[in-house]
Parts: sequence; structure tokens; C-alpha cells
Amino acid sequence: MVQTKMTRDAVSTALQELEGWALATDKDALHKSFRFADFNEAWGFMARCALLAEKMNHHPEWFNVWNRVDVTLNTHDAGGITALDIKMATAMNDYAKALNT
Repeated sequence: MVQTKMTRDAVSTALQELEGWALATDKDALHKSFRFADFNEAWGFMARCALLAEKMNHHPEWFNVWNRVDVTLNTHDAGGITALDIKMATAMNDYAKALNT
């Protein structure tokens, strides 16, 4: 399914509901740094997100060092942020909350 790039206003509205997410400074994308108790928890988060990414056919750009996972989301085909990125960001927040409870 073809995704349409969201307007700046739509992205700003969506960001109000996405705890911890912000616009990336270097491209039209969403960014967040997640922190976990340790590497195992961070890796578990990434594994769960990877399964969703495969199901959605929408893969994050991410970087992991020990307990930190830095995530950048955008839709390359659309040239920016789409509803897929918002959906992925929401799911990632939910997964992180489940691990931190």
C-alpha cells in the first residue's frame, strides 16, 4: 500500500500523543532514545519490534549500545513521516512500557 507523507501540522499533532518522540534534527523523521535496565531488556525490546516491523513491512533505523536503543522512523518511499511511522512509534512505546513495569 502506498503511504502518503504527512503534513507538518499532522506530524505535530501526532507527536503530542507520542511520549518521548521528536522530529529528528537531520532529516524528516521521528526520533527517540529508549533506556532499559540492561542489554537483555534492550535486546528483547528490539526483538519484539523487529517482529512487528516484518509484519508491517516497515523497518526502523536503530542503534543499540548496552541498555540504550536509539530509533529513527520515516517512510523512505514517501520521503518523510507517514501513518506507518506513527503506528510503529506507538507500538514501540507500548512495548517499552511493558518491559519497564
